[in-house]
Amino acid sequence: MTASAPARRRTQRRLVAVAVLSALALIVAGVLWWAPSRYLPWDTAKFPDIDTSSLSPLQADVVRLIEEEHGKQQPGTHYSEGVEEPWCANFVSWIMREAGSPLSNPNSGSWRIPGVYTLQEYYESQSRFESVESGYQPVVGDVVLYDNSSWVGQHTNFVVAVDGTTATTVGGNELGKIRVHTVDWADDSAVVGFGRLV
Repeated sequence: MTASAPARRRTQRRLVAVAVLSALALIVAGVLWWAPSRYLPWDTAKFPDIDTSSLSPLQADVVRLIEEEHGKQQPGTHYSEGVEEPWCANFVSWIMREAGSPLSNPNSGSWRIPGVYTLQEYYESQSRFESVESGYQPVVGDVVLYDNSSWVGQHTNFVVAVDGTTATTVGGNELGKIRVHTVDWADDSAVVGFGRLV
């Protein structure tokens, strides 16, 4: 006895649905496996314990301010003078202003540099930009600059600890929050370089 045409169509639809769901599951698993943690939607990292006794006063101030803001989780407009926009570079600018070492926007002279491209221009104009290829080892308080080749575009965050070629970073506007991550800058193709604290 053969199955009726409607029964065969239902079976075919089920098989197609299973195949599509299986393919989607593989894609999601691949993204979760390969994507740096800063792109993932959950935030499980707590602010790390950092011994500030060996840091300069400026480094210690930067770390203290970042930790305070990580705890507060204020909206991005707090760091951008009320402007609704991507705010990772605004967060960097705000922290540096509060630490007593304000940046200067090369286009406006303001303490606030709202874009990653302009933030890199600022560091270059101050001879404080170090490309990944230079072999520079970042230190606490440096800023990581990421290119726009990833699906989330350009990004920036602070280095708060370094272990070999891995840095613990904290940045604003990471899925709408201030989040902690690790980055292996030698293996992360999105890392362009670093803005030196001094």
